[in-house]
Amino acid sequence: MKRFLTAGAMLALTTGMASAEYSLTILHTNDFHARFEPISKYDSGCSAEDDAAGECFGGSARLVTAVADARARSNNSILVDGGDQFQGTLFYTYYKGALAAEMMNKMGYDAMTVGNHEFDDGPEVLRGFMDAVEFPVLMSNADVSAEPLLADTLAKSVVIERGGEKLGLIGLTPEDTDELASPGPNITFSDPVAAVQGEVDKLMAEGVNKIIVLSHSGYNTDQRVASETTGVDVIVGGHSNTLLSNTSDRAAGPYPTMVGSTAIVQAYAYGKFLGELNVTFDDDGIITDATGEPVIMDAAITADEATVARISEAAAPLEEIRNKVVAETASEIVGVRDTCRAQECAMGNLITDAMLARVKDQGIDVAIQNSGGIRASIDAGEVTMGEVLTVLPFQNTLSTFQVTGSTLVAALENGVSQHEEGAGRFPQISGMSFAFDVSQPAGSRVSDVMIGGAPVDPEKLYGVVSNNYVRNGGDGYDMFKDAQNAYDFGPDLADVTAEFIAANAPYEPYEDGRITMK
Repeated sequence: MKRFLTAGAMLALTTGMASAEYSLTILHTNDFHARFEPISKYDSGCSAEDDAAGECFGGSARLVTAVADARARSNNSILVDGGDQFQGTLFYTYYKGALAAEMMNKMGYDAMTVGNHEFDDGPEVLRGFMDAVEFPVLMSNADVSAEPLLADTLAKSVVIERGGEKLGLIGLTPEDTDELASPGPNITFSDPVAAVQGEVDKLMAEGVNKIIVLSHSGYNTDQRVASETTGVDVIVGGHSNTLLSNTSDRAAGPYPTMVGSTAIVQAYAYGKFLGELNVTFDDDGIITDATGEPVIMDAAITADEATVARISEAAAPLEEIRNKVVAETASEIVGVRDTCRAQECAMGNLITDAMLARVKDQGIDVAIQNSGGIRASIDAGEVTMGEVLTVLPFQNTLSTFQVTGSTLVAALENGVSQHEEGAGRFPQISGMSFAFDVSQPAGSRVSDVMIGGAPVDPEKLYGVVSNNYVRNGGDGYDMFKDAQNAYDFGPDLADVTAEFIAANAPYEPYEDGRITMK
């Protein structure tokens, strides 16, 4: 049973006669990625027929209802977001951050942190979003003082009042956001632990002793922040799309995950869950109880009709593009995050095969695609352009260039260097094969690299096709920045992939052992 500060208890506190407890419900989302409409079990689009049959999840209309229901259960709550509202569907391609701002305002968010994808279109689009929302957007571990668009608007932390108590909220974004997105040259990112501790110390000096970090840094980093800082009560996570749960057999850990006295939560991604954490603080701001569970946004949650109508209205300009059937696949093409960021996956093979086929007559030998650019699976049957764009939403173009064999090996080493973290730099490939051993230190994991049926020649110049993001150093592929004969303005990767599926219809997904793990 939740206990709240009564007027009598507050009076007793002021006279030093007794202490009181303060209870708060923290509602949270993360990694929404423009999934305003319901999604399938593959995190891709879900038809109206399947939605009516109760087979879809999420969508803004369900979230509106779920947030209202959760607030009614608590009477003392906040709603926060762990970043990456941007990017992922045609809604973002068409509206950028405007529709996200509208929906978040409608639900009454209290704050969010900046995710790396909030920088996909540079500081300009982030600033437009910040101007449109009615709540603070936060980021503590970056220096934005040299970026005029953000210098006076993007705060590190904020204090809000709820239920008669002050809450300190701190934002956190990936330290490698400059590699993951396009923040521009005027922003520098820094260590999360030092940044968070600096803000905690400042807030506590102001008398704020209930501190919540909104972190888009991943589950592993969140645990490090919790263990290496003092004064952090709750970390609301994102970035790693981690499901924490006490009931699901797919959970990566308990909800909340306790590190010392710090409660860490995260609620998967794409609006499939609404996180609901109930915490009780003592008078010193120390958590005495933390319980909860993400609420799944399935057919049991009634969609808010006004929101359904608004999203339908917003979708109208997208329909012609989205519903065009471009190909057919004989079976599901697996592109799920956990698979493609760890090993060879069918979607990775499709995309890289499509890239290589498009430019092979230009003297290109191999293709490399970062798995972080692969965002969904495609189910069997007809394939629409909307489905392809959900898999490949970033409007990346094909880039062709030349590098030596030793540079290619360095690129593969980078790709597997953060395998344990499920990082998006994991490489999907075509025209080559390799093995890797995660028991070895990063930088010494790759072996047995074969290109065109022969061992890689460290001195030989090879033709490579990738996407413009990777070619320009994204996801740590800095070794490609100085490549020879680079051309970054090829066709859109989604178009290339759609045309390849069509040319090979009905496409049969496959894996052939091109990547092996020792």
